[in-house]
Amino acid sequence: MSAPSKPVLFPDQSGVKLRHAQLIAGSARGRLTTAAVIALIVGVALFALLRLDFSVARLGSGLAQLGVFLGLMVPPTPGTQLMQLVKALAETVAIAFLGTLLAAILAAPLGFLAARNVMTNRIVQFVTRRFSDSIRGVDTLIWALIWINVVGLGPFAGVLAIMTSDIGSFSKLYSEAIEAVDRRPAEGVISTGGSKWHAIRFGIIPQVMPVLLSQVLYYFESNTRSATIIGIVGAGGIGLFLAETIRTYDWDKVAFIILMILATVAAIDHVSSRLRLSIVGQRAGSL
Repeated sequence: MSAPSKPVLFPDQSGVKLRHAQLIAGSARGRLTTAAVIALIVGVALFALLRLDFSVARLGSGLAQLGVFLGLMVPPTPGTQLMQLVKALAETVAIAFLGTLLAAILAAPLGFLAARNVMTNRIVQFVTRRFSDSIRGVDTLIWALIWINVVGLGPFAGVLAIMTSDIGSFSKLYSEAIEAVDRRPAEGVISTGGSKWHAIRFGIIPQVMPVLLSQVLYYFESNTRSATIIGIVGAGGIGLFLAETIRTYDWDKVAFIILMILATVAAIDHVSSRLRLSIVGQRAGSL
């Protein structure tokens, strides 16, 4: 008894190739455009490598020096500053938390003003979006340097830097989430005699709140790393200790501080990920 033959998925494969040969081969214009784009990317990359003095020899010597530094980092030790480092790390987390919280609150009205389905005045919408873009276009580190000159050194400047930078990001994310909601709940509220504010409160906010909370949690985890960087320029937290130990070549302390930061970020990421999954699951169950 012969084995059953396998089913043929495309019985007329040669005929398909013959009838649609032009589609399969593609147009000459498309191939030329693809080749031009690839050539442009390669050309820009080569120009950048030459313009930025990229050197394989320097890279090799740098990697060798990095190996020496890694050897000096073993074993990691806090020295006599363990409690000071723990306090500074807690300060970094507090800077990230407070800056994220303030930005999330202050960006809420901007998100509604920038949403097309809520704000009918196009001028207000345009100004709000450009204002958010302007704030978001300046890096957190630059905001830290600005606020340090305004309010002085310390964690207060770090909180203001993270808050200012995140206001622009949150307002954009909020407005996009608001524009993506289902309009039927809001229309239902208005059809029953509710005002526009009632439509926002009962028709839009319940839909976007899980998304907004998920975004805020993600930014809190990301801002913990940012708070470490801005601490190097004097905005408080563990970054100040990290910069000082690098300047004094205490590589074993540098390794210990880096491990502390990594463990803290990993713990925050784990907790925030579980919270985000819980929020998304609750939203999916309510639909």
